[in-house]
Order: sequence, then structure tokens, then C-alpha cells
Amino acid sequence: MATATAKKVCVTGAGGFVASWLVKLLLSKGYIVHGTVRKPGDEKYAHLMKFEGASEKLKLFNADLLSYESIYSAIVGCSAVFHVACPVEMVEPAVKGTSNVLEASLQAKVERVVYVSSSTAIILNPNLPNDKVIDESYWSDKEYCRKTKEWYPFSKMKAEELALDFAERTGIDLVRICPTVVLGPILQSTSLNATSLFLLNLLKGCEPVENKLKWIIDVRDLADALLLAYEKIEAEGRYICTSCPAKPKDLVEELKSEYPNYNYPTKFIEVDYYIRLSSEKLQRLGWSYRPLKETLIDSVESYKEAGLL
Repeated sequence: MATATAKKVCVTGAGGFVASWLVKLLLSKGYIVHGTVRKPGDEKYAHLMKFEGASEKLKLFNADLLSYESIYSAIVGCSAVFHVACPVEMVEPAVKGTSNVLEASLQAKVERVVYVSSSTAIILNPNLPNDKVIDESYWSDKEYCRKTKEWYPFSKMKAEELALDFAERTGIDLVRICPTVVLGPILQSTSLNATSLFLLNLLKGCEPVENKLKWIIDVRDLADALLLAYEKIEAEGRYICTSCPAKPKDLVEELKSEYPNYNYPTKFIEVDYYIRLSSEKLQRLGWSYRPLKETLIDSVESYKEAGLL
């Protein structure tokens, strides 16, 4: 793939939790970044222009994922597209937005599209084997998601299926990354994502807490994975991006060891759920991840700095 020198790349949903860290990383590597946002002048995107190199190498585009023309204007001239944005309106916008990004990428002749899916497109299936490590070949069950009204996984699965079908039909170079629960330090506090709120609520003692196993990934390690997925020529197909499993009660104990004075929850609802995941395929590209404790400490310090604790 392209070297960073003066190469343009596009990041959709550039103001989001994951995308902000990706933009920061790309700028630090010398890339020129086109970021799509809904309202470039909005205060919630101000942090992006404070990144080192942003004044010279970051351009924000007022782009609606449901408008092909606006997406194309952000993508044209770019070597790669990182499709990180996920419309909050859920199913149809997620699918239509993905379709527009892929079509624009094809017309703009980008080298590769790196698509952010989700582990929820893999693991929501009552028939998954308990005695095996779940790898990239598995898929969630659409009917199960529909019956249980799990609309976020349903939308991610439909959008990823569309992306896969599009790539098979057109030959566009597509790499898909499926992250698990994304934690880590925040770069802006005007609109917190759901996983940051989850961790913040543990620190504030919100209870009861469903003590269900979660597989964690640090947002900075995910950004590294996304860049690897573009830069490594051999990257192909689908990659699970995760580090380690932990239950909320485990997270509380880990947090307590460093921050004993917060009002942690004491009521936990036990859930009989276990799944084994692996990022072995991603690690073969040269990817690695940091310890959970580092993720938790850096998260808490960022919440404190933002005045959230």
C-alpha cells in the first residue's frame, strides 16, 4: 500500500470516539486526512483541529452518509477510505451509508477501503459452539437479532454483508475490522459514546450492573489495527480486534486497586455467558495490544481531565 508521504485518506464520521483517535494517528504518520462530519463548525469537532498537524493536513467535509454526492466529494483524490461512521438512526441508514461510501470509493478508484464492522456481527448467535474459539468465519444470526430486537448488531451485520457482496461483485479491495467493546481515553467530552458511558457509570456507582463477560479493546490499539489494515499489502478479509475478556465486576476490582475512593456499584446481576475470541489473525499482521490496566487508568485520567469525575 501507499507510504504516508503526502498521501490523502478519508475517515468517515471523523469526530467519533474511534475515528478521532484514527485521525490523530494518521496525522502523526504524515497523512493528509479528509474527515467527514455533519457540521464542520460544531463545537464537538473542535478537538480535531487541535491535533498536531491538523491545520495543514486535516480538512473537514460537511458530508451526509445518505448523500452520495457529499460523500464522493470527500473521498475523491484519496488513496484509502476508513469507513468508521455508524449512523445512530440504525438499520437502513447504516446500510445505505455503507453503500454510498463503497460506491464513491469505487468511482474514486481508491486503493483500499477499511471498513469498521463489529464483533456483534459475529457473536450474537445462540448456536455458537461453547468449546471452540470463535474466529472470523462466524456470523451472528439475523433472525435471532430481529426477535431479540438487537438492532445495532443487526445493522452492523447487514451493512457488512452488503460490503462483502459489493467487494465480490466489483473487485474493490476491502478489509473488514470487527472490534469488541472499545474502551480508552476520550479526546472530547461533548458527546460520549456508549462504552465510555458504561465505564464512567461503574466509577459513579450506577447499579445494578449486569455482570456479563465483555471482550475489551483499547481505542488506540483499534486505531493501530485500522492503519495496519491499510498499510499492510497482505491484509485481506475480516479481522477480529480484541485484547482480553473481563466482567464488569472484574473491571471494578481493577479500578479499585488504582482509585479506591470512587463510589463503585455493589449489586451485580450474574449472567451465564461465556465466549472465547481471538485476534490471532490480526496479530499475524504485526498488531499488538496494551494491558487492560493501562486502558483503564488512561480512561479514568481522561474523564478527570474532562471534568466528568
